[in-house]
Amino acid sequence: MVTAYILLIVKPGEESAVADKLRNMKEVKDVSVVYGEYDIIAKVEGKDMQGLQNFLIKHIRALDQIERTSTMISLK
Repeated sequence: MVTAYILLIVKPGEESAVADKLRNMKEVKDVSVVYGEYDIIAKVEGKDMQGLQNFLIKHIRALDQIERTSTMISLK
């Protein structure tokens, strides 16, 4: 398993809607709406690096409300 933290910047006012969508995705283990440079932090798990990449491209970055992401892969 590969664990990563995805930092998201979303369109203004869309934080709750995006967080709700993320919570319904099986790869997403935790979601927090936060203040600061980023709007949401999501903890995700993938089977491997390829699975994580596919999830990010096909599910996270495909959401229209998301303006930018930054992915941090955990070394645990």
